[in-house]
Amino acid sequence: MMGKLKIGLAIWSLGLTETLGHLKQQLATAVEIGVKSVQLWCVDYGPNNPCVLDPDRCVGKMRTEIKELVNSYGLEISGFCAQLVGPIDPGHGWPGSALGDPRGLRERVEKTKKSLKLAADFGSPIVTTHPGEILVDKSDPAYKTMRKSCLEIARYGEEVGGIFCIETGQEKAETLRSFIEDVGSEALKVNYDPANMLRHGVVEGVKILAPWIVHTHAKDHNPETHKATVGEGLVPWDEYIATLRAIGYDGWYALEDETGKDVINSLKRGRVFLERY
Repeated sequence: MMGKLKIGLAIWSLGLTETLGHLKQQLATAVEIGVKSVQLWCVDYGPNNPCVLDPDRCVGKMRTEIKELVNSYGLEISGFCAQLVGPIDPGHGWPGSALGDPRGLRERVEKTKKSLKLAADFGSPIVTTHPGEILVDKSDPAYKTMRKSCLEIARYGEEVGGIFCIETGQEKAETLRSFIEDVGSEALKVNYDPANMLRHGVVEGVKILAPWIVHTHAKDHNPETHKATVGEGLVPWDEYIATLRAIGYDGWYALEDETGKDVINSLKRGRVFLERY
């Protein structure tokens, strides 16, 4: 018997969406994997790596045409991802804070706002991102910068009908909850990623962030194989999904595998695993 979960795909698992041709190939693969929706990447990957859905490139009637293209494959759009990164300091191996570092910040804030408008125009208003680690100390300049940035973006989301979602994992659930309450916008929500929350507490995090979870990524982590295949790692899926259901979540589970290791088979196995629920 088929399960009841709404299973989708984070399309960047299949590589970059630089052209319309890339998008068509990825949509066909999504159908092959057996999902019912896609979450689309919607900002350029870098100076030399454009994204066909970047809001400065995907304009006018192109937005309607791409939505119709996705629908023609029998797929819905669960939302978008506008992952930007701030400056990377020497010696740091992780991406810089997109919305907490003042250097070049105005451009990133404006691009995120444009992504919310694009998502609203598509009728799939969710836009997810890692804005950078949210600090506990509210007096820290980086915290204040992050709060100001997210407040401006969320207020814009309120105006255009977009939903700005912070993805879990860079900080504890309690810290993220406190931040969301501090910003105080109905357009600021959460994209929950259980694999990212393994070090913080997967199930407990759902309970803490329950009022704001509107989208999830379905990803796992196996410390031995370093694979992300759902159902083959450390995520406690039975309890996790039961807890999401208990809080009333009935949204998408977007399969995500960024490992580059046998990804299509990994995603298929993950889809089969989730269908048992």
